[in-house]
Amino acid sequence: MKTVLLTHADCMEHMPPEGHPEQVARLAHVLHALADLDLHRESAPLAEAEHLRRGHPEAYIARIEAAAPTEGVVQLDADTWLSPGSVAAARRGAGGAIRAVDMVLGDAAPNAFVATRPPGHHAERATPMGFCLFGNVALAALHALEHHGLERIAVVDFDVHHGNGTQDLLWDEARALVITSQQRPLWPGSGAPDERGAHDNIVNLTLAPGTSGAEMRALYETEVFGRLRAFRPELLLISAGFDAHRDDPLAGLNWDTWDFAWLTAELCGIARDVCRGRVVSVLEGGYDLAALAASARAHVTELMKAAE
Repeated sequence: MKTVLLTHADCMEHMPPEGHPEQVARLAHVLHALADLDLHRESAPLAEAEHLRRGHPEAYIARIEAAAPTEGVVQLDADTWLSPGSVAAARRGAGGAIRAVDMVLGDAAPNAFVATRPPGHHAERATPMGFCLFGNVALAALHALEHHGLERIAVVDFDVHHGNGTQDLLWDEARALVITSQQRPLWPGSGAPDERGAHDNIVNLTLAPGTSGAEMRALYETEVFGRLRAFRPELLLISAGFDAHRDDPLAGLNWDTWDFAWLTAELCGIARDVCRGRVVSVLEGGYDLAALAASARAHVTELMKAAE
């Protein structure tokens, strides 16, 4: 079986104002970089209301839907905007992540990459922020737990910005281990090591500005891989942000493309040993278009190797 790629043209219809870093070209560059790879391609479905309600209050969902304009753009906060196609795009992101979980747990695919936008890991339970509307990875985790009855799932988030939304949605979930690495200081300012979740289920790793790939590797080897193996998740979810790349304009880490390949290969190796290789990866950040495209290709190539 092949690695599955889930995406949808609706995700090109989320259109923040010109000059916004979370631009349509991000997804276009990623899909172009993956175009010649031997992947099983599927359309990302729209998330159902019941899927969204697992992580977000119904009043919040209604507020986001009601705020969507019929033309032009609406600003929700300093960074987060709605255009006429934004809600459908965001529902494709959540729906794609959930469909990927169904396929991987149903043995229809060995692993999956969900290439959608807007990203999701900053969307808190009742607060859109950081370009994000719905918590795609957290919703996929809750779907795996509630619909499929898993007892343990893990999330690894290597986006350069802290996944405060994923942390918020899974804070009280003892069946979920959430491991995130992020540059600090950096927006959104959360992600301190003492933010550990209601069940000691959150692990926040601080990366100083300028952290190299070698330093990242040492940190993951000492602080992450053993914890993951000991937890023995039945599914591994990845928030795959590529903005820790040295060329990214929104942060200050010093990783290169092959650091993302190394980290992906290591995570897939752990998944092979503890959960039959079951991995679902979801696109988050990455704002230098060339670095994003190259890093996403390297990441997906390692998923494909793991699927062989």
